Amino acid sequence: MQDLEVGTSTGRHAITTITHENPIGRGRSNYMIHADLSEREAGWREQLWTRQITDDGFEVVCLPFFTYGICYRDVVTIDSNHLVSAVVHKSGHRTLRVALVIKHYNRDQLHELLHGKVAEADLPHEWLQGTYLAVDLAPGADPATLVAALEPLAQAGALHWEIDS
Repeated sequence: MQDLEVGTSTGRHAITTITHENPIGRGRSNYMIHADLSEREAGWREQLWTRQITDDGFEVVCLPFFTYGICYRDVVTIDSNHLVSAVVHKSGHRTLRVALVIKHYNRDQLHELLHGKVAEADLPHEWLQGTYLAVDLAPGADPATLVAALEPLAQAGALHWEIDS
């Protein structure tokens, strides 16, 4: 995450932008847009990597960590501030998100375990700060094996997980 100081007419406030260091669809023709997350946390945005496919249509080529309702390969439109304004086509992909409990005594080992599980399952994924994991579930993908590994860890209080579509 990157903290930016932005001036406003009422003074200065921090904007936190969640970034994607290694998006699964990184390419030469990527176009950066943002999703407004201020309903969840004041001043937050998530930077989304996209590929412009029409004058006003952008295909998402990253795995959103915090932006609900937008998944890999969905097509969105933006406003004049380059903020997502609408989802105009759903791709059928889903995003499995995992948040490791930061103060968990075994967090680093859990990271390694989960990284191994998604690699073994050959599922495209992205990490944010070694704590947040987003996994692409393409149409027809069965997350049962990964969910079976996550559920006991969630019940033990080591992580939280969800699937978004």
